[in-house]
Amino acid sequence: MSDSSTLPPARLRPEAELARDALSAPVLARAARLARWAGPDTRVDAGGGLVEEQLPAAAGQLGLSGDDAAAYASEAWRIAVDTGLVEITDEEAGTVAAGEDLALLTGSPQDVLGVWLTALEAVLADAGVPDLDALVDAMAEGGEVDLSSLDWDPDAEAEFLDGVLGNLYLLTVGEEGPGDAPVPLPALAASMIVPSDMGEPSNEVLEQVSDAMMRLDDQFRLLEPVGLVEYQPVDEALMADADEEPAAPVDEADVTRYGMVRLTPLGLYGLRARLLDAGFDAPAVGDLADKGADALLDGTAPFPPAAAHAETELWLAGRGPLDAARELLAAARGSDPGAPLRRLRCQQALSLVGAEAEPALREVLDDAELGGLARVWLTEHGAADVPAPPQEMVFWLTIDTVAAQLAAEGNSEELRALVEGLARQHSGFFDTVWRVEHPATPDVLEAMGRLHPDKKIAKEARKAAFKARSQQGG
Repeated sequence: MSDSSTLPPARLRPEAELARDALSAPVLARAARLARWAGPDTRVDAGGGLVEEQLPAAAGQLGLSGDDAAAYASEAWRIAVDTGLVEITDEEAGTVAAGEDLALLTGSPQDVLGVWLTALEAVLADAGVPDLDALVDAMAEGGEVDLSSLDWDPDAEAEFLDGVLGNLYLLTVGEEGPGDAPVPLPALAASMIVPSDMGEPSNEVLEQVSDAMMRLDDQFRLLEPVGLVEYQPVDEALMADADEEPAAPVDEADVTRYGMVRLTPLGLYGLRARLLDAGFDAPAVGDLADKGADALLDGTAPFPPAAAHAETELWLAGRGPLDAARELLAAARGSDPGAPLRRLRCQQALSLVGAEAEPALREVLDDAELGGLARVWLTEHGAADVPAPPQEMVFWLTIDTVAAQLAAEGNSEELRALVEGLARQHSGFFDTVWRVEHPATPDVLEAMGRLHPDKKIAKEARKAAFKARSQQGG
């Protein structure tokens, strides 16, 4: 994933709702409870962890019992320290006090989410650490960890997990992905390991995918309590020895047995925040609602259709129909390479505006760049006395429309059908269209020559493109 490309926009829940989710996430809720429980008699060791004799009381405060209660209490305490909910006041004496950030949990939603993001980073760091038992076994004399004996590269591990979470983010926000539906764990693992151009994966690659799944299974179990994901773990029967009899009949075709994961709304917010910090262009629907029409049309240019529609609806909600239409039309003008797509987005935005906008469309009927789309809008809205467009305006609008579609979709099947329809409906189309004084005319005609399946017509388009480029001095 390149940090220079614009990601599809995320549809975030209101911050107040996300803050409530953050406060109820087990990791932060336990840390806050221990921070409020800590007092003058609380003691920590040299590393800032609760001393062992106080762990049972901390576990009891959290309502934990069983063999893992002390470990969970210790983890909650460490999160409290890492997030600033608790501060160590005297390292030698091991005394603590409530941290300044504890008050943030009763502050604004932004305050709460800021603390949660810090907790998320701490949990993500833990998720990249190998099994603690293996870590202890690998300790060399002198207390140093022999990382080579663990076959563990911290940077590579963090990069792998970031890549998996990035792919999960893309699947969640992309219109071609499952959206809110859970993603099979094998698909996520394969997205990081199997080359996109590989046909049938080799046994070696499949083994790497299986190993990655097991790593991710451990990691997602850690990430669920912080509220990042909802996770259905890998069926333990799959990890049993081959010669063991399964406890119950299993459905081999049930993909959910291999683990299923989905981002929570809070997780979507958290990953977007991390992507922004890493320099990615990760927009959210609603970012442009208070911006000008120029920002709306340029900003939604790379958006998928449904996201552009949602962003435009929010933008229109804060404006009167007539003023909005005039602002959109003014922003749609231009002869730069991005102008055709701006006009397409303008046309799509105007389709959401009611009849109150009619005066704005009539004002641009004689405009060479906007007159065509104005006539389309007026006709679709049943307006009376819509003047017929001159032929040069029809051809100009045709070039502009194809240029916009090329910018938005590339060589799509829809564009191919449009190209075939244009050549079929207008006899002598290429004899006339090359004369259109539109900056994109040569490029559009070259694309038509590339897309049209009829070799004779494609050749006509290429010849017309040559004439157009010569006319423009190219």
